[in-house]
Amino acid sequence: MKYKNVKLTPVKKWVLSSLLGLFLVFGFFFLIIYWGWWGKVPSPRELKDLKQNEATEVFSSEGKLIGKYYIFDRQPVLYEELPQHLIDALVATEDVRFYEHTGIDNRSLLRVFFKTILMGDKSSGGGSTITLQLAKNLFGRNDYGHLSIVVNKVREAIIAERLEDIYTKEEIIGLYFNTVPFSDNTYGIESAAMKFFNTGTKELELEEAATLVGSLKASHYYNPRLFPKRSLERRNVVLSQMNKYGYLPSEEYVKARVKPLDLNYQFFSNNGGVAPYFRSQLKKDVSNILDTLKKENGEPYNLYRDGLQLHTTIDYEMQVLAEEAMQEHMAALQNQFEKAYGKNAPWKRKDLLEEALQKSKQYKSLADAGWSKEKILDSLHRKTDMELFDWGQKKLISASIADSLQHYMKFLNMGMVNMEPTTGAVKSWVGGINHEYFKYDHVTQSRRQIGSTFKPVVYTAAVEAGIDPCTYYSIREVTYEGGWTPSNSGSKEEDPYMNYPMATALAQSVNTIAVKVLFDVGLENVLSQAKKMMFPKDLPAYPSIALGTAEMNVAELASSFSSYVNRGKPVKPYYLTRIEDKYGNVIASFEPQVAPQAAFSNTTREIMIEMMKGTVNEGTASRLRHKYNLPNDIAGKTGTTQNNRDGWFVGITPELVSVTWAGTDDARIGFPSTYVGQGANSALPAFALLMQKMNADPQFNHITQAKFGTPSSTVQMMLNCEPEKRDNFLERLFTKADSPRKAQKEEKKGLFKKIKGLFKKNN
Repeated sequence: MKYKNVKLTPVKKWVLSSLLGLFLVFGFFFLIIYWGWWGKVPSPRELKDLKQNEATEVFSSEGKLIGKYYIFDRQPVLYEELPQHLIDALVATEDVRFYEHTGIDNRSLLRVFFKTILMGDKSSGGGSTITLQLAKNLFGRNDYGHLSIVVNKVREAIIAERLEDIYTKEEIIGLYFNTVPFSDNTYGIESAAMKFFNTGTKELELEEAATLVGSLKASHYYNPRLFPKRSLERRNVVLSQMNKYGYLPSEEYVKARVKPLDLNYQFFSNNGGVAPYFRSQLKKDVSNILDTLKKENGEPYNLYRDGLQLHTTIDYEMQVLAEEAMQEHMAALQNQFEKAYGKNAPWKRKDLLEEALQKSKQYKSLADAGWSKEKILDSLHRKTDMELFDWGQKKLISASIADSLQHYMKFLNMGMVNMEPTTGAVKSWVGGINHEYFKYDHVTQSRRQIGSTFKPVVYTAAVEAGIDPCTYYSIREVTYEGGWTPSNSGSKEEDPYMNYPMATALAQSVNTIAVKVLFDVGLENVLSQAKKMMFPKDLPAYPSIALGTAEMNVAELASSFSSYVNRGKPVKPYYLTRIEDKYGNVIASFEPQVAPQAAFSNTTREIMIEMMKGTVNEGTASRLRHKYNLPNDIAGKTGTTQNNRDGWFVGITPELVSVTWAGTDDARIGFPSTYVGQGANSALPAFALLMQKMNADPQFNHITQAKFGTPSSTVQMMLNCEPEKRDNFLERLFTKADSPRKAQKEEKKGLFKKIKGLFKKNN
């Protein structure tokens, strides 16, 4: 058979030439992408060793997840942990021919080429397979201008084919679920399951799995937290797809599609979630620890990338209750605080505001830029729309930076820690009222005067020195060398000729007697006793320390008071038990740090517990009984500092030591009165509310129902004295003396000690 020469018309020649040219151009374009001229394409070897950033997780003592540290919120799971309905939902919705192609679905690509690229029809779909999406998830996309979609698609196709050559279909599914971005900056199915439904991937129900898969189409648009109705509709589309392609029987489909969207959202941001202040402190500590550790290959660990597991002593439920108690009390206290000041509130003073403005970052930044003071202040007083914190809700108002600063100056803050006294294990940690707006941690960062919470140390030193707890002291004021005359802060008028034994003096927090006891036992002995109880070494060596002029933080005070229920041995707070790598291998572990020797005798310990029980039963902390109706065995001590700047409460039970502080961040602004600012009103209620909540929960019975041991008969005898005595002879002496100062001088010489001794002997 002979073939005739085929003659091509000019039009045909042009078409063939154009097609050939287009083919050559596309071929060359493909090659330069393949060669990496448009950006590096990972090699097969690199794809075999995929390394993804994995979030470090923080766990409570019961193993509950309380937070994460991450760049991307991602936590990997094995393919075997993926429920079948989750896999089916993905395949039915995203890539129904997944098990048939080799990474690229040619049919879909042709549709993309002709409709999306040539015709500009964006509604025709993307033609992306699960493997192509995985390539995008792993290596992202770059901006190439008008060619972006073509370059990125070709690059992803090359990667997808390499992935299919290296991994099985099951492995690709596993990689996909571990890298795909979900709503709210969440990466990977495990993190998404925990965030939106508070469950592991293995426990995801059909409807939950369909919700998460449905959000992949547009993670923000179908965010189930922000747009529940939209998310529900999308979930039902996924269920419909599963039914259409035979993954879900019609009967199950009908049942599933009518179920409501039931979220159990868990937010693990730095500012939100459980224990944000604790997590912030833990991050600093662990970062320092990791600087001392190396992986087997010699590389340093990375807190944000290596998927570490941090196991802590925090009791999840107690932490939740402690935060609730703080919020309930502080909202009410803030209202009381502002009402008591009324129109004379110090944060409204122009001089305080201007001083605060000059210390602000904004002022310093503008000053560094060369702005004049007048120009800076004008700028800081310009109003704009801003969101401000307030109890009960956030406010969106028109305000200036100066307005904002003045607004936040008025807020009271709180620090509270609850610690196991035998080990120092921190069970709950409340560092402030709101981590988003108040970053400063009042458990470890803030050091404030501790007020009358130091008085137990004075009395402990006295008992250790052999001073009988039933020794009576006059409540009367004394002027000491240098003209110092400590006075009492009681609201009621005192009988200047009343004598109290040490137990009553501590229960009623009598300043004048605390100072007299300090002089009797000796300042050096008191400081030595404090040192044995793990108080800071830099305590002020002045008699005024009896009234709490020392500055400490909440955690330090808890450490010292633990000695009263830990056989006299103080213990340092600790909250990190171990660090594990992502494979579960322990790379660091930590043990309690208990003082090797007791700070005082067991007899002294029993006496002090009984004396501090008196503070709760009939002293300054008695509202625990008559207002909050707490039946628990509790010892404690309230504290209020000079000018009502700080309120404290130390609560001691056989199984828990609690320390609470309340005050303003600005030390220039104190409470308006002792009535409002005293520790019994400002700090104690947070502890009381927490105990009420724990009493109502049987899981805390081992704490709330614990009892102090019965004191020995010797201790009971030592404390068997009248709570008060009126010194009529002293009254006559002061009446006859030429002056009160002369009578005080005689008292200091020891005359009145002899009189007290006679009283004791006769009684």
